[in-house]
Amino acid sequence: MLRIRIPATSANLGPGFDSLGIALKIYNDFYFKKIDRGIKVRVIDKNTGQELNIPREKNLTLTAMERLFSRTDTEFDGIEIIEEVTIPLERGLGSSATAVVAGLVGANKILDEPLTEGDILELAIAIEGHPDNVIPAFKGGLIISVMTDKGLMFKKIKVAQNLKIVMIIPEFSLDTKELRKILPGSVDLKDSIFNHSRTALLMSCFYENDWDNLIYAMEDSLHQNHRAKLIPGFKEIVQAGYKAGALGVALSGAGPSILAFFTIDGKEIGQTMVEKFQDFEIKSRYLITGPDNDGLIVET
Repeated sequence: MLRIRIPATSANLGPGFDSLGIALKIYNDFYFKKIDRGIKVRVIDKNTGQELNIPREKNLTLTAMERLFSRTDTEFDGIEIIEEVTIPLERGLGSSATAVVAGLVGANKILDEPLTEGDILELAIAIEGHPDNVIPAFKGGLIISVMTDKGLMFKKIKVAQNLKIVMIIPEFSLDTKELRKILPGSVDLKDSIFNHSRTALLMSCFYENDWDNLIYAMEDSLHQNHRAKLIPGFKEIVQAGYKAGALGVALSGAGPSILAFFTIDGKEIGQTMVEKFQDFEIKSRYLITGPDNDGLIVET
């Protein structure tokens, strides 16, 4: 039995659209076992104990495994997969990235690792479409991703453990592909400069553990205002988080979850933001967690 544990991720962190992502201490566990014949898959929601009915063609773990088996000209048969899911689906917490990475790493392990880590990351990005969730799920920490003419380049920053995170998770879900359709095809120069400067400041904050300036560093002009139209009360909820003591607040990935950094008391922040969601007739819950600096763990 092969077990792979992969952390949740939060992408963008405000201004770092499609280039920044941080791993969180929330995990999905994937188990792979060789069997004589056939492909058996079970997906279990660990929060409720219920088994999820996900059609085979929509199961990203299977999709990723098929891609790797095809890449290595190997027959895809005789595998049992159990997915124990803790990360909420379609909430902007990188659940799809965990499935893709698990499928690729699992298939590669089963085949005695014919592909390199770089090969796996390239395949994962090809399936996901962008690197901001994939790489922190794989490597942990805060990841800066850059796509160059020679391929992927990334840098990892280990995040100080005194920085904590509260995730506000509304009950409704949003489709990331649909959310991309509402983004403009071009941006004003002033908005580009706005985001470049904030992203640079944000990286300085993480290098220097300067949490006082996160409130400025996590501002965004490229994607949040557009996506916020589908999240009732988004701006008011962000402001409520800051008033309750949050150091930095931003949409988590494409949303609808919202991430808030803190160092002292996340409970008040979480309760305040959940209550503000209720003002807009949206049920939500909060989850206190922290940064994961290790990334995926493989056990045999």
